[in-house]
Amino acid sequence: MALIISALLKPNSLPFSPLQRVTPTAKTRRFSCEVLNSGHPDSELNQIQRKQSPLGSSFVTQLRRSYSNGEVSALANGVSVVAKEPDHDLKTQGRILFSDVVVQKRREVFWRGNWNALDIASAGIVLAMHLLSLCAPFYFNWPAFWLAAGLYLVTGLGITLSFHRNLSHRSFKLPKWLEYLFAYCGVQALQGNPIDWVSTHRYHHQFCDSERDPHSPIEGFWFSHMNWLFDTSTVIEKRGGSTNVGDLEKQPFYRFLQSTYILHPIALGALLYALGGFPFLVWGMGVRTIWVYHITWLVNSASHVWGRQAWNTGDLSKNNWWVALLAFGEGWHNNHHAFEYSARHGLEWWQLDLTWYVIKFLQVVGVATEIKLPSQLHKQKMAFNN
Repeated sequence: MALIISALLKPNSLPFSPLQRVTPTAKTRRFSCEVLNSGHPDSELNQIQRKQSPLGSSFVTQLRRSYSNGEVSALANGVSVVAKEPDHDLKTQGRILFSDVVVQKRREVFWRGNWNALDIASAGIVLAMHLLSLCAPFYFNWPAFWLAAGLYLVTGLGITLSFHRNLSHRSFKLPKWLEYLFAYCGVQALQGNPIDWVSTHRYHHQFCDSERDPHSPIEGFWFSHMNWLFDTSTVIEKRGGSTNVGDLEKQPFYRFLQSTYILHPIALGALLYALGGFPFLVWGMGVRTIWVYHITWLVNSASHVWGRQAWNTGDLSKNNWWVALLAFGEGWHNNHHAFEYSARHGLEWWQLDLTWYVIKFLQVVGVATEIKLPSQLHKQKMAFNN
């Protein structure tokens, strides 16, 4: 869910062949899956998806795997498609600890020889924030601590409420001035500009836990957690160019943030130093940034590895309560993958979801409108016993 810097290139598309968990089942099994925002077929985001997918909104209506010959057959818009799966016995590279997730192809990032300028810049920013945070014990004071806590709340919601639920999935609407304000808070999380962040996340849902997913644990836990950030060529190769964010690219504000992105966190750092010296810089930029970094990245990694699945999503997404606590409700990740358009991720009363509470408050005061929630019919459709 976080991309520090990304390039807008258009390499050749890769063939799509889904890779699934290895679980003991019968020889064949059948299930169905749906594309993004299937519960709201007329949404603007779904229109974007239909334009880009050659299979249209009904994408895959039936999927069957045969374990006897390693083939996957799919019925897509009435066309039968058969693909050969990798031989799990030969190509799997071990399970991730305490999980049923099998690493299909562990991707080496740090010791490869084709680092480009974007990879170096991304790694440099992440490393600098971690090194800066090491000074925290020596520059502690309570004002600096509470500053970091406040910025964690503001920039964290900038990611979860704005970048994710509002911009990526259009699960609710805000007045433009407020939409832009929340998006600017997300920019200060130092995870990239809205256009690139949203593009990567939409591709994650489109190709979830397949060879074209920008960050899946099938290529290793640490690759899904953070290492994918330092291999931009592979990410761009998998996803293609940012052709799925036309709704943002047509708005001058988001194009401005894309072209000037790195200047805004630098300006914030300078302001913090002016207000409170080096302790404010250490805690407000270093500690706070890496805290939000790893919490965001845990949604990509831990929430696709540990937890439980409440819905038949056909991917590795899990509901993980401790990630949900840290990430303002984002850890109810299987709920999210089942109902991607939903503004609410914690669907049960006991599933704490701070981001949803803020959205609900905005609705009560009259600024959040057109809030999307899953219908009972859609829940029944996604249930395992359906």
